[in-house]
Amino acid sequence: MEENYIVSARKYRPSTFSSVVGQKALTATLRNAIQTNRLAHAYLFCGSRGVGKTTCARIFAKTINCANPTAEGDPCNECPSCKAFNENRSLNIIELDAASNNSVDDIRNLTDQVQIPPVDGRYRVFIVDEVHMLSQQAFNAFLKTLEEPPAHAIFILATTEKHKIIPTILSRCQIYDFKRITISDIIDHLEYVAKSEGMTAERPALGVIARKADGAMRDALSIFDQVAASSRGTITYQSAIDNLNILDERYYTRLVEAFRDGNVPAALLIYKEIRDRGFDSYFFLGGLAGFLRDLMVAREPQTIGLLDTDDETRQALTALGAQLPPQFFYAAMSLCNDADMEYRTASSKTFLIELLLIKLCQLQSPSPVSDAERGEGQTIKPIQVTPTTAAPSPAAVPAPAPPAPVAANASPSAPAAPQVTMSAPAPSPAPPSPIRRPAQGNGSKGKSHVSLRDAFTDAPQAEEVKAQAAVKQKRNPFTDKSLADAWEAYMELHKKAHVLCNTMRASRPERKSPDSPELRMLVANQPQVDFMLQELPNLLAYLRSTLSNDFIEMTVEVNDNPDSPAAWSDRELLRHIVENNPHAADFIADFDLTIS
Repeated sequence: MEENYIVSARKYRPSTFSSVVGQKALTATLRNAIQTNRLAHAYLFCGSRGVGKTTCARIFAKTINCANPTAEGDPCNECPSCKAFNENRSLNIIELDAASNNSVDDIRNLTDQVQIPPVDGRYRVFIVDEVHMLSQQAFNAFLKTLEEPPAHAIFILATTEKHKIIPTILSRCQIYDFKRITISDIIDHLEYVAKSEGMTAERPALGVIARKADGAMRDALSIFDQVAASSRGTITYQSAIDNLNILDERYYTRLVEAFRDGNVPAALLIYKEIRDRGFDSYFFLGGLAGFLRDLMVAREPQTIGLLDTDDETRQALTALGAQLPPQFFYAAMSLCNDADMEYRTASSKTFLIELLLIKLCQLQSPSPVSDAERGEGQTIKPIQVTPTTAAPSPAAVPAPAPPAPVAANASPSAPAAPQVTMSAPAPSPAPPSPIRRPAQGNGSKGKSHVSLRDAFTDAPQAEEVKAQAAVKQKRNPFTDKSLADAWEAYMELHKKAHVLCNTMRASRPERKSPDSPELRMLVANQPQVDFMLQELPNLLAYLRSTLSNDFIEMTVEVNDNPDSPAAWSDRELLRHIVENNPHAADFIADFDLTIS
């Protein structure tokens, strides 16, 4: 008959302080406390899941009752007390799961057992796991016993959520915070387990398992068993990522290389490969942002210690990160963050990610380049739009055309309208040369009469002022109804932007004074202020165009008036509706509903 299979998390559970992984400082403190006989009556072990809280509590309880502890402070595993513990028949160590025994009666039963002296050994140790699950009444019933227990009783409390424990309990315990186990420590321990099981494992594959475990050794051992079950004695990198459905980091490396080269088609094709493998776009977005962060951190020797990974991965990230400037990573991470916030409301999530990849490629090649310079089919040139009939915005500065020479005997005529051209300014424009007017009258030739008035008239600044004055700003009055209609029309144009429409629907604009073009919008909170400020330029441009008034301005403020409906909570709004609508009140009464 074959021996029953035991999972690695149980089979390789530490039995001594020396075998505990990743908690050297804490285990050294517990050893010293035992060796110097400075034992407290209550301990609190805190930390995330799978870091060794319950394991250390058991080792501590076994060691303080051990008859012959080793020189290193570990239990001997040979005395009757250690054997009884190892065989799960010890009467001196009582474990209580507070997740399922969290009532007052359970705590009263525990306190009754405290009065019983130890059968064999010096102490009775009570290990209460997940202590934060106790009810308020159970905590209160536990206080007195925890503060002044009998001399033979020691309490060890373990929790993953220390903030849920009441302060009066915390003040009665020595608190030990367990840290997350590093990836290097997890990899080393997994190598030991693989060797003990007679298996061969690639270190990159163990690195994948360690990162997946997220600092929890128990999770790492469980994942190791999962991968080992399908590997048939050999754990490879490919088998690990396939079994765990993890996106290969080589995809991210190829993407960053495409960003470096400005290769938009390559980036889009890589993203298609990822989607074809069945990975979710949001999962990919988070992985890309994390990879860019790791590259930025790996660039500097001062921050490379923030990378919780093995040395081989650190070297690869450092080499790749050095190929791009730090400004690229700042802008790229900002774009990823914006895409993450827009992802849930985007109608086409694939398009959102593709647009993000295009923007990331353009960070290193903001100006269009020819196919001959970069290679055929390697770039997507930006579309150049030349406005023809559209009216220039008030913010645009038109470029004045040089005036044509006027003949001496020319008859006066209407001046030609200035031609407005929307173009980007030159990098280093040369200062304009002064324009000299030909002499007029008296038939004198070759002489120039320059007056003070002509000097100011001929200045380039005067020409710019003339050109700007030609663009007349509209200032037509508008009514409150026309303003409300324009407001509704803008919401209709952006009806798919639900957050924007809900905010605009709840916060209608109002004039600061009668017939004033200055508007004020009162919103419920600061996040709505920040959101509307981003949308404000587009909204103002639409209102100015629709209402034919270029002087419309708007401020967005938080409504501090608690009596205003805009500042009401959902419950207050519902209560107001019920009080003013008899049909709503009848509906609530018919269905026996309540408003809390």
